[in-house]
Parts: sequence; structure tokens; C-alpha cells
Amino acid sequence: MTIRLGLAMAFSSLNRFACAALLLGVACGSCLCAQTAQTAPARPMAVVSFSFERRGVPVPRYTLRVSESGAGSYEGEEAPPVSPYPGVSSNPDPIDRAFILSPATTAKIFGLAHELRGFKVRCASGAKNIADTGKKTLIYQGPEGESSCTYNYSDSKGVTVLTDLFQGIAETMDEGRRLDHLHRYDRLGLDAAMATLAEQVAEGRALELSTIQATLRSIASDSEVMERVRARANKLLAMVPAEMLTSRQ
Repeated sequence: MTIRLGLAMAFSSLNRFACAALLLGVACGSCLCAQTAQTAPARPMAVVSFSFERRGVPVPRYTLRVSESGAGSYEGEEAPPVSPYPGVSSNPDPIDRAFILSPATTAKIFGLAHELRGFKVRCASGAKNIADTGKKTLIYQGPEGESSCTYNYSDSKGVTVLTDLFQGIAETMDEGRRLDHLHRYDRLGLDAAMATLAEQVAEGRALELSTIQATLRSIASDSEVMERVRARANKLLAMVPAEMLTSRQ
């Protein structure tokens, strides 16, 4: 009888220990799951890129990259100036600039990329004898993988809209670099250059003025610049959406 009672008490203690261990294991497992959820890496942002290549233009090679956040980069090479001395050439000037696009433009880019199935489509037109407007490549990189399409001319409305959009952004940033150069070395030349930019903006060929707002602000605040040029700079700055205005760009 005493032996049976002792065994029963021993098993009871063992069961309590096992239950406690099991509960502790469940609790630790829950903590581990919570910790894993908190430290799990965020979903990588998708990126859309547009590359352009064409000889004989001021910027014969460049690539624009834009992430879903609107942050992007413009990398390329400016054509070197022609040397007056035979057999003498200079290296192309590199371009490497960061920018932030407006939410509306960013949404438009990724909306079109989605409609075009991440560019898993035929972009190039099948038409013959089309003038060379440059080799263009659209690239999508995201959680789903990477895909691209290359074309000179496209019959796709979506591809055409994206092409015009990216080239309009590049045009604005190219004009911004030109204005920076003139502001430093040739203030009188700013008059014609600013008039050209204003015309391009009016025609929809130069887009996302926020990418060069620091340049426009610098010109607008320079008392040594012609009043007409400063007025044009202020007018263009007024076209930048309020949420995109920043003293850092």
C-alpha cells in the first residue's frame, strides 16, 4: 500500500513537471513566432527601369530607375565636346543623379508596368522601314522576378506612354544640368535656356520639375540674374506640387 501511494505521488509530480514543460514550450514558441514576425524582412520594392541608346545626341546613353517609393536615379554619359584638334578626343562626362518622383507619376509608371505584365510582352513594332529613334529597353524587377522588352518604335499605347514619360523626365534633368552650367559660367545664356525649358514644359516634353527645383530656386534667388529669367524660374517652381517642394533637392 505504501509503495503504491509513493508511486502515485511520483507520477503526479512527473505529470505536473511535464505539463509545465509543455506550457513553457508553447509560450517560448509563441514568443519565437512573434519575434520572427517582427524581424521578418519587408517585401522588396519593385523597380522599373528605362534605358536609352542612340548615337549623335547630347546624351547618347542613359538609364532611369524608379522604385515603388518614387525614389530613383538617372545614370548616363554626356557626349564629349568635339575637339578642334585632329586625333584628339575626350572622355564622356558621367551622369549620376538621384531624384524623387511625384506619387501620381510613380503610380502611373507602375500601373502601366502592371498592365503590360511586367514587360512580358512584345514591345517592338512589326512595321518595316521605321526611322531609328534609339534603342529603348523597359525592365521590371520585383518579387515576381525580372523581365524586359527592347524596341525602337512600339505600337503599344502603354509602351508609348511610358517612353514619353521617361524621356520627359530625362529631358527635364538634362535641362537642369544645362541651367546649372550656364548659371555658373554664362548668366546671359540663361535667358534663352529658361525660355526653352518653359516651352518644353508647356508642350509636355519636360516633366517632373521637382527633380530640378534646387536649380530653379538657385536661379530665382540670384539677384545678379536677369529679372525676366528669375521670373520664369519662379513661375516654373510654382508648378511643382506642394508635397514635392523641399529644400534638400
